[in-house]
Amino acid sequence: MATQRFAKLLALAPALAVLTLGACTTVKLEGGDKPIEVNLNVKIDQEVRVKLDREIEDLIADNPDIF
Repeated sequence: MATQRFAKLLALAPALAVLTLGACTTVKLEGGDKPIEVNLNVKIDQEVRVKLDREIEDLIADNPDIF
């Protein structure tokens, strides 16, 4: 019986070692000195699309047999 208990303890030893070492670990997070810079080159072409949509609607209205 004593050998079975010893075998169980021996099997748990690596897990106990990992838990013990894990408790001693310190994680430290620091921000940088400079702020994060996001440079966006965005081209807005909404107006052009609206004009094209209206022209297409007018073209279809003028030529209902086009499709």
